[in-house]
Amino acid sequence: MNRQLCRIERILLVIQFRTFKMQTPRPLVFCGPSGSGKSTLVKRLMTNFPDRFGFTVSHTTRAPRPGEINGQHYYFTDKETMRKALENGEFIEHAVFSGNTYGTSYKTIEDVTKQGKIVLMDIDMEGVKQVKNTALKPWCVFVQPPSMDELRTRLVERQTESPESLEKRMAKAHEEISFGLEPNNFDKIIVNDNLLRAYEELEKFVIENVLTHDN
Repeated sequence: MNRQLCRIERILLVIQFRTFKMQTPRPLVFCGPSGSGKSTLVKRLMTNFPDRFGFTVSHTTRAPRPGEINGQHYYFTDKETMRKALENGEFIEHAVFSGNTYGTSYKTIEDVTKQGKIVLMDIDMEGVKQVKNTALKPWCVFVQPPSMDELRTRLVERQTESPESLEKRMAKAHEEISFGLEPNNFDKIIVNDNLLRAYEELEKFVIENVLTHDN
């Protein structure tokens, strides 16, 4: 009985997010290829505005990398648990990459909004498409690397990719950049060729738009 009630509560939450105009600030969504530097920009923004933004930690079925902490970097889960959660409609967005599923749950968004903070998400292009198709009306920022050669260099220097996974990420990056540059997909495009300049550009956009028109 308790399990059934919990499922009903989740369904009602999904309906709320999908069909009604939220009385909470519009989320700030980041997207960009792995290695573009978007995570660094997100961390700096949250450091400078700790009381305004709340980060939604994604779920993933991949194994943790060295140094990654469950609940901080990702919520690490198994494929069967993730499959059931997706069937129950518990995720606002999800995508599959290299055989692993990634997604943002409605609960993580609810937890941030209960704190009175603006939801901040770091998701891929499939996730952006899904979130833009909700009533949340997100602000969307695309972080673009200065070049594909520079992106490859950054990924190699991480020393976290095998030759095979590196090529998959580069192929994915081509797709993401094409999507990022299509008209009307993003409210702001930032070329991260210099971190200081890129952050200043981001902060200016956030102050003039996200924090000024947050409803």
